[in-house]
Amino acid sequence: MSNVLTTFVLFFLTAIAEILGCYFPYLILNQGRSHWLWLPTILSLAVFVWLLTLHPAASGRIYAAYGGIYVCTALLWLKYVDQISLSRWDLIGGLVVVTGAAMIILQPNGLIR
Repeated sequence: MSNVLTTFVLFFLTAIAEILGCYFPYLILNQGRSHWLWLPTILSLAVFVWLLTLHPAASGRIYAAYGGIYVCTALLWLKYVDQISLSRWDLIGGLVVVTGAAMIILQPNGLIR
């Protein structure tokens, strides 16, 4: 069970690094924030790439499972960072994708062995 938790945490951290790598340029280019935010942009994208190397493999199955966790992480970002209330459709969609990601991760002979 520890491998499953480790995989979910790794995917979550990867998603956070990826979101930050896009969020900082958004702040610079659309919100007129300081160009110094390019430094954490570079750092977060470097961390994102490094975290990708820790994923079980570089395959479509891994990326599909990661995508589900990414969507749920993005919804959490929407609620807690952007301060936007999630609709029932957001919650249902998040549940669908995290269920799909779990099915991919937990399948027999799947990601976790």
